[in-house]
Amino acid sequence: MTDIPPARSVAVLGTGIMGSGMARNLARSGLDTRVWNRTRSKAEPLTADGAHVTGTPAEAVDGADVVLTMLHDGQAALETMRQAQDALRPGTVWAQATTAGLDGLDALAAFARETELVLVDSPVLGTRQPAESGQLLVLAAGPVAVRSTVWPVFDAIGSRTVWVGENGEEAAATRLKLVINSWVLNVTHGAAEALALAKGLGVDPRGFFDAIADGPLDNGYLRVKAGQVLSGDLEPSFATRTAEKDARLIVAAGERAGVRLDVAAAGAERFRRAIAQGHGDEDMAASYFASFDDGRG
Repeated sequence: MTDIPPARSVAVLGTGIMGSGMARNLARSGLDTRVWNRTRSKAEPLTADGAHVTGTPAEAVDGADVVLTMLHDGQAALETMRQAQDALRPGTVWAQATTAGLDGLDALAAFARETELVLVDSPVLGTRQPAESGQLLVLAAGPVAVRSTVWPVFDAIGSRTVWVGENGEEAAATRLKLVINSWVLNVTHGAAEALALAKGLGVDPRGFFDAIADGPLDNGYLRVKAGQVLSGDLEPSFATRTAEKDARLIVAAGERAGVRLDVAAAGAERFRRAIAQGHGDEDMAASYFASFDDGRG
């Protein structure tokens, strides 16, 4: 495969918490950016940044050099790409950023083969703020020949791209993302449970943070998540509902590899309880409330 020129146009399918920030930065970078979202009203604000909002996935991808999917899960990504299928050109580069898990990516890879798309497995690491500021970390696996094509896209949405493989179908980037997410979710639950225990025992959380300050047990992410709980500001940078989905993908990946992930499984159940208590659309720091039967803490 000869090198493909840098992309000049990109279709973004999915403009939720992450996708909207990514699309905004793509449009601001000068790329011809067309966007689609199942709920069109969530995509409409992107017109102020120069993006063109389309009514269907097919309209978005028609003629695009790169198609970027950032949807809830692998099934949503597959269903959306099937809706776009008639407008997809063979050889189009598909930057698949949805956290789909191993089974989900297998299905997406099969679709890419069926439609002769060039799959770049490219999940991102980061939450709302890095997405909005173009500071995501892109984990990518795909043919060397298309890296110059996706470079303008990845450069617009991220501060760094880490290439971990040359075949998107092998899921090297997805596997790394699952490992990273397992750590992120465990730290989130650790912060939530420590604060819940402090509440139950009548311990001032400031004493906890003073005790670990500047030592090996201190952790910036712990302080961010704990700060959200203590302030009551649970505006989602990463929603509890999405975190539960990711936790279950992690558990499934472990089972597929013959690895038991007891903490991840328990964490998925914490997220499920928080969702049942009405915290599904809040930040995943709402794991805190799963420690209390009344869901209020």
